[in-house]
Amino acid sequence: MADKHRKIVLTVTKTTLPDFDQFISILRRAWSKGYVTNNGALVQELETQLRQYLQSPLLWYCSNGTVVLQMAIKALQLQPGDEIITTPFSYVATANAIAWEQCRPVFADIDPNTCCIDATQITRHIGPRTKAILATHVYGLPCNTAAIDSIARQHHLTVIYDAAHAFGVHYQSQPLLQYGDMATCSFHATKLFHTVEGGCIVSHNETLHHTLELYRQFGHIGEEYSSIGINAKNSEVHAAMGLAMLPIMDGLIAERRQLFEQYRQLLQGLPLRMLQPEAIEGLQWNYAYFPVFFETESTTLRIRQALEAAQILTRRYFHPSLNTLPFYGPVQQCPVSEQLAATVLCLPFFNGLSSTDQERVASIIRNNC
Repeated sequence: MADKHRKIVLTVTKTTLPDFDQFISILRRAWSKGYVTNNGALVQELETQLRQYLQSPLLWYCSNGTVVLQMAIKALQLQPGDEIITTPFSYVATANAIAWEQCRPVFADIDPNTCCIDATQITRHIGPRTKAILATHVYGLPCNTAAIDSIARQHHLTVIYDAAHAFGVHYQSQPLLQYGDMATCSFHATKLFHTVEGGCIVSHNETLHHTLELYRQFGHIGEEYSSIGINAKNSEVHAAMGLAMLPIMDGLIAERRQLFEQYRQLLQGLPLRMLQPEAIEGLQWNYAYFPVFFETESTTLRIRQALEAAQILTRRYFHPSLNTLPFYGPVQQCPVSEQLAATVLCLPFFNGLSSTDQERVASIIRNNC
């Protein structure tokens, strides 16, 4: 019983918080007005700043990173049973959003180097009911956007990118959220940029942008009711957190780059694989996560257990491979994804992580490989 309540002293992630007084000074602007929701001044200000930061003028700030996926799929106006090709190596919210809209997720296997959907596998899964591609920029590494765009144009498909990990990432000289017909991002407290809870959706034409605006607020603006909708608005309290976080993002990313390089040096030469962001031409990365891939699942589980015995948490991110979950229908074989999902561990990685703790993590891994 005692083991179940053992105190964890090193978590896999830790929320970065801005200066408290700065946050309160921003929040006080809404507090003094007594207006804390329904598209308040802080929400609008944060939207403006996000549009500038992400170079995305058609962006809506919303309540979380799952609802924006649902909004993106809803905007396609699909029929029950229509198919969306997606990745099996992502958080369950990606495929859940497809199933939630009564569509069928069709899983294409992944590229072992980037962990993103393998563009060469997409075409073989296109059928008469295929309507879209929903791909995830895993760990903030970019999908093969050029190849996916070419496939989509050839087959008249819509491309949605789940860019939950990609805030602050630039690829080929533009923010990664610029790619695709729509892109979504999560601002959950575990993410690099966060508003405690939140997310955004980016599109590239005014008609679609207006449709998403209506979806976000029950389908109406004032007394003009135009469509179905849900409540995907966010509050002034959450927006205040975003306004306090945004100015410190560049410094946070710079610190994480140093932490990333420190881990790589400590783990060099061990029988495991680490990400190689520098191998992707034109990538300016955000260093959001530090996953490692071991040779076998048994090694992965042994090392995870050894770290937990030292009160250090890791995460099998992502596990299981989504194609193996029974509620999406018959299992679709994705051997690369299944192998990586079985052997991945995300190590503790957050701003403020000490060199001593990184060395401790690396020492335990070295002793158990």
